[in-house]
Amino acid sequence: MAAVRNILFIMADQLRADYLSCTGHPTLKTPHIDGLAKKGVLFDRAYCQAPVCGPSRMSFYTGRYMTSHGATYNNVPLRATELTLGDYLRPLGHRVALVGKTHMKSDDEGMKRLGIDPKSSLGVLISECGFEPFERDDGLHPNQSLDPDLAYNTWLRSRGYVSDNPWHDFANAAEGPDGEILSGWYMRNSNLPARIREEDSETPYMTDRAMDFIRESGDRPWCLHLSYIKPHWPYIAPAPYHNMYGIDQILPAHRRAAERQNPHPVVDAFMQHEESVNFSRDGARETVIPAYMGLVKQLDDHLGRLFAFLESSGRMQDTLIVLTSDHGDYLGDHWLGEKELFHEESVRIPMIVYHPDAAADVTRGRVDHAFVEAIDLIPTFLAAAGGVPQPHRLEGLSLLPRLFGESAAPWRDAAFSECDYAFRPARQILKLPPDRARAYMVRTDRWKYIAYDGFRPQLFDLQDDPGEYTDLGESPAHAATRAELAARLFDWLRQRRIRTTLSDAEVEKRTGTAKARGILFGVW
Repeated sequence: MAAVRNILFIMADQLRADYLSCTGHPTLKTPHIDGLAKKGVLFDRAYCQAPVCGPSRMSFYTGRYMTSHGATYNNVPLRATELTLGDYLRPLGHRVALVGKTHMKSDDEGMKRLGIDPKSSLGVLISECGFEPFERDDGLHPNQSLDPDLAYNTWLRSRGYVSDNPWHDFANAAEGPDGEILSGWYMRNSNLPARIREEDSETPYMTDRAMDFIRESGDRPWCLHLSYIKPHWPYIAPAPYHNMYGIDQILPAHRRAAERQNPHPVVDAFMQHEESVNFSRDGARETVIPAYMGLVKQLDDHLGRLFAFLESSGRMQDTLIVLTSDHGDYLGDHWLGEKELFHEESVRIPMIVYHPDAAADVTRGRVDHAFVEAIDLIPTFLAAAGGVPQPHRLEGLSLLPRLFGESAAPWRDAAFSECDYAFRPARQILKLPPDRARAYMVRTDRWKYIAYDGFRPQLFDLQDDPGEYTDLGESPAHAATRAELAARLFDWLRQRRIRTTLSDAEVEKRTGTAKARGILFGVW
């Protein structure tokens, strides 16, 4: 694997798997992302481990399921003792840095207990999810919680955008007929252009910062997590992307009236959320989705600029590139907004992996239908960088065998995801205590089974009902299938990596050695 010197880990927040032309979108053209897929492998059945920003990213960054790492929702701190991507790659000589978003909350209490100063070099890494924060920006800066040190806001002011919070007032707002600010937080304004020059908006800015990092790193091996803020809301795009797509170019809604008749109690509670109610109203999808598509198109254009930079600097020949997302976006499908539940629109993610080594030539341009999970990336990066596997901690699988055409190697036949909706109004609607708002998904080739704490399960037959419109969770004819998949979930839960401080090899070394070490128990 000598050809891999660097790793470029690109994530676009809330990018749906089906909103790329290479994954089948009929009107949204993404030629640069398509070009990466032609150079690499497109995994079309990739799943996040928790379809919401914080816990999904913590699974990406730790290589562990949500149940294992414990950061179950946005702003639930990741334990200070959890190893992350940087802990695996820095010992191999890589500079591991971030440009963009992590949505990680630091474990300040845990660091205090361990006597770690958050401002020390170690404290900064633990506070930033293991990344050197070349530029951290989570893209959520309402007026009442403005970060005065936000580099993007400072840069915008230097470009003439005069405001206490130019992120909101210019990059994520439109302008009314009398010069008034129309906030992008309100979806009704999504069809208007943002009050900012396109080249100064978030996506080109973060692309420029990524190139700054690559130039600055020089000959030192690096791993850069380029984490784009868009197409995540606020759904507002600068001209010309704001009206590049029209109503006639959006996908029809994936929903049926029958889904609102006697829905599962948890789904029903989510349907009552404000975002779901508003995405279900006439004209909402037609206002929002063209802007969402424009943000995806803008992302593709600037990725084209980044890929051209990598080619001209010689980095395309020695850099492993991954393009993915933390989760999808309902956009009104199934009468829902946002994400969190387990329909394909929410839990399935785009996943394209390009490996520069000639050994990967056999799979270039391939669409791989294997089940891939977010937790597979750290094992892949570790293997590509020549590191030693750490299966006692890492719960994913390296993708390298699949990139090199070794498809006969053992592989999973199901994907798993989890949800903790304790922080959402749905829990209060259902009158649940915070520790009972849990859900778990197992998705096999044919079936998707969802178990809820305190409620009946859901079951979908993806062979006969790929749109997931008919819930078989109470069907007497499918009782045996539900029981089989419930057992599958229980088996998965029993296999979580909980002995993380000692490797399996060390366990083998110690097994049965008590007497040799002078510990005599049970001896006559």
